[in-house]
Amino acid sequence: MRAAQLVGPHRLEFVEIPAPVPLDGEALVRLSHLSVCGSDLRYFSRVLPEEQYPLEAGKPCHECAGIIEQSNSPDLKPGQRVIVLPKTSAGLAEYVAAPANRIIPVPDSGDLANWLMCQHMGTVMYSCGRIGSVLGKTVVVLGQGAIGLNFTTMLSRNGAQQIIVTDLLDDRLRMASYLGATHTINPARSDLAGFVREITDGTLADIVIEAAGRPETVNQIAEVLRLEGTAILFGQPLLDDVFPIDYDALMGRMATIISTIGGRTTNPTLHISNCVDLVSEGRLDLSHLLTHRLPFDEVQEAFDLYAEKPDGFLKVVIDI
Repeated sequence: MRAAQLVGPHRLEFVEIPAPVPLDGEALVRLSHLSVCGSDLRYFSRVLPEEQYPLEAGKPCHECAGIIEQSNSPDLKPGQRVIVLPKTSAGLAEYVAAPANRIIPVPDSGDLANWLMCQHMGTVMYSCGRIGSVLGKTVVVLGQGAIGLNFTTMLSRNGAQQIIVTDLLDDRLRMASYLGATHTINPARSDLAGFVREITDGTLADIVIEAAGRPETVNQIAEVLRLEGTAILFGQPLLDDVFPIDYDALMGRMATIISTIGGRTTNPTLHISNCVDLVSEGRLDLSHLLTHRLPFDEVQEAFDLYAEKPDGFLKVVIDI
């Protein structure tokens, strides 16, 4: 089968590898749609040690959807449309084999590419569960990429009183307003801390969500969080895992700090399945996330696009 492989910094090439064989309890999925995630850039955008190249064929990609071709699990049937979480995040391929507990069936109707967006939103739903009730609270979301916008959507639905969001791209701030943000700010042009103080009459935010994975946004937490507030770490650093933070400033907030990575939970499909249910019931629409589509032959261009983030870009789906 055909697969893409990261052979060097920012460089993908196609290779031919054997198709996987599903084990007992697994299913073979013929992939039809893939999506690039910010966490994939932790491999694509960095310069890894030379001995790590090439990466495993198909890596990095964990947002995948397709049709079950063969099933060795009583819970899954050939012909079902599914979202699948590849065991080693090696989804840049025509087929993957995965255990049933890493596969989420989706309805037969609708564009499967849109259903794939439930994987993205599901991780945010998991994080919101860790936060608890936001009813009547002031929340700051640092970053309005696809993940940040998903937080804005859920915070609005869950009754947050004030949703203050930041981003360096004005088109994303406009989308955030449409999805329920009460205040938007571009910190490149305005003083974020002063903006939040003014809006909250000096009390600052009850909750701050870091959704960008950048040193500057991590350090902004202490600037806008009230004393003994809650800080949610969600963003994945793209270039460096280790960077300086103002430890004294963050400690001075005496914050409850919660890190949330839905894919590393004991049941990584539960929150995605819950999202599928909401969409299938017509209670949630994620179609705005899918802004670009490219064929599998242009997988390099898809990753370049995600890394560059031009105006109007949120998520790209690769059609196989």
